[in-house]
Amino acid sequence: MPLYKTVNVNNNTKVLIWKIEESFNDLSSEINLTDASQNRVNGMKSDLHQRGFLSIRHLLKLVGYTDNDLVYDEFGKPHLKDGKYISITHSFTFTGIIVSSDTPVGIDIEKRRDKIVKIAHKFTPIEEYKSIANHDALVSKLTIVWGAKESLYKIYGKKKLLFLNHMYIEDFSFETNQTTGKILYEGQTSEYDIKFLEIEDFTCVYAY
Repeated sequence: MPLYKTVNVNNNTKVLIWKIEESFNDLSSEINLTDASQNRVNGMKSDLHQRGFLSIRHLLKLVGYTDNDLVYDEFGKPHLKDGKYISITHSFTFTGIIVSSDTPVGIDIEKRRDKIVKIAHKFTPIEEYKSIANHDALVSKLTIVWGAKESLYKIYGKKKLLFLNHMYIEDFSFETNQTTGKILYEGQTSEYDIKFLEIEDFTCVYAY
């Protein structure tokens, strides 16, 4: 069982990360899916997507939930039936969840890739990063910013937020592994703590 990492954020909030190494059949064992979830899996064209979906159900099991405890609202945001907060992410060979009993949460895992530099202007004021001369450091930093905004987007849970205009990530150093982020929308401001870690060629960011 490749539970890759567990992070106890605080007494009420936990992050679990899975590295997908098993076959579809191995992941299917001991997991009971609802009819709706089974139909989703059957409709997935990618074996890796199928295995990612199942690995998330294993993560749910580790924190005491089943597939039946998870529901999605009209915007596609996941919720737990007992009222606790959850967010889910899947990127290639890694999946992750964050669960909290007392605060809205968001999580994102991204593979660090050069192409993020080309699209950075779409989600953050790129001028703020002109002083970073090292290309790998620039890719890492932009990936964290993207993941942070993706996490905030998941917390908000509706489709109208714009990454460039409605979310702001406070500048940070890699050594701290944390920053803060704000959602500025319709005259209201909400602020969140953000933490990040690098796992192999991926970056995991979560907000709460």
